[in-house]
Amino acid sequence: MRVSNEDLDVRRVNNELHVDAPHIHFLSGPPLDRLHDGVSIPFDFQLTLFNGTKDKPFRRAVERFIVSYALWDENFKVVRLRGSGRMGLSAAAVEQWCLYNVAVSTAGISPDSKLWVRLEIRAQDPIEQASAGDDPGLSLSRLVDLFGRPPRNPQHWTLDSTAFRLSDLDR
Repeated sequence: MRVSNEDLDVRRVNNELHVDAPHIHFLSGPPLDRLHDGVSIPFDFQLTLFNGTKDKPFRRAVERFIVSYALWDENFKVVRLRGSGRMGLSAAAVEQWCLYNVAVSTAGISPDSKLWVRLEIRAQDPIEQASAGDDPGLSLSRLVDLFGRPPRNPQHWTLDSTAFRLSDLDR
């Protein structure tokens, strides 16, 4: 079962919440142009779970995905910073794969608690990307810090779910 509004669908898979964002296409516009120019782009995702009220995050999951474009094959490759990757994908398949690989745990949450989730996606700014070129890795605290400040570039998306309960997802 899913809970959805027009822009964000929430579903439960075992003890995790996953989201789908059917109207968000982050592989478009300036990021797509940069990919077609041969530049790999980091995309940062944050999925925040609110429990009881929307004024304080309860849990969050952050992930970074590096997306590149194979000019000769005309398809995409995506690599999760902390894990696996896929290649030979369409833009839509990359977007779906990234969303599938961001989840927040529901362990210990009452089935009748009032919940919300917020999805944030940011394409790394070209200036920020150039200054981070010598950074060997990215820590969880740095990603949380990144989402703690306003985005400097227009390639960011934020979607909020409607209120729901875990019991709504079990039907």
